Amino acid sequence: MPLDYLKTALVTLLVTLDPAGLAPVFLGLTLGMSGAQKREVALRASVIAFAILGVFAFGGRFVMDALGISMPAFRIAGGLLLFYIAFDMIFELHGERKAELASTAVSIDHVRNVAAFPLAIPLMAGPGSITATMLLAGRANGQYSELAGLMAIIAVTMAIAYLTLLLANRVSGLLGATGKIVLTRMLGVVLAALAVQFVVDGVKTVAG
Repeated sequence: MPLDYLKTALVTLLVTLDPAGLAPVFLGLTLGMSGAQKREVALRASVIAFAILGVFAFGGRFVMDALGISMPAFRIAGGLLLFYIAFDMIFELHGERKAELASTAVSIDHVRNVAAFPLAIPLMAGPGSITATMLLAGRANGQYSELAGLMAIIAVTMAIAYLTLLLANRVSGLLGATGKIVLTRMLGVVLAALAVQFVVDGVKTVAG
């Protein structure tokens, strides 16, 4: 199992998931809950998001084949989508959109369902992380060892997100407003570079 593949998977999923960016949203969603309830919401959201990404890691290719979509075409389209998300992050639109999704959903759904919506989906297992997962699964080329490695990386990413949510109060306080802006923009630049690489890989495959 190539180590570069695992490194790329970890960085890509961490950047698209943006655990630090989820922290303030999580605080808003769980306002008024007890410590035990917050832990339950964080755990349930992480498990649901892991299951969703796992389904797309193994089943996304079958859906594309059924629709007649080639992997190079999906890599190019997915790379462009990830670049759009990176653009939002760099210019401070990503966090605002997350907050809008959260505030809209809280007014509709019961507190018990906050873990599933909007926290698990679309904030954790959203278009960016789902697209990244399918692109990474496509790179595995059906190799079960690499798919198993991808699932392990997804699990590690969700564990990091879970711990970040548990420490949301401290994380938000440590970063401060300026720290969160700087971190989000840095992650946006990294994601933009990864997105361009996905597009380049797709174009090379088509041209070759």
